[in-house]
Amino acid sequence: MLSSLQSPQTLADRPADDFSRAMPTLPQTGFVRQAQVLVFIPFSRATLWRRVSAGTFPAPVKLSERITAWRVEDIRQWIAEQGARD
Repeated sequence: MLSSLQSPQTLADRPADDFSRAMPTLPQTGFVRQAQVLVFIPFSRATLWRRVSAGTFPAPVKLSERITAWRVEDIRQWIAEQGARD
């Protein structure tokens, strides 16, 4: 339990081995929402949607009237293609 004088550790304060365990991983299959996509892709929300509109990033799918998500397989393929270009 933290006393009133202590603050919780930030990721930057943790040892490297703790940090690697804290890093999220992209699921193998399924769908991910915008917030999850932005963890793995170094874009702002605006850039994400600009790239979707330009066709340079996979388009999401509508799962319901209010839920939009990306297929993990599309995100993984896009990441692999970016690595192949380097």
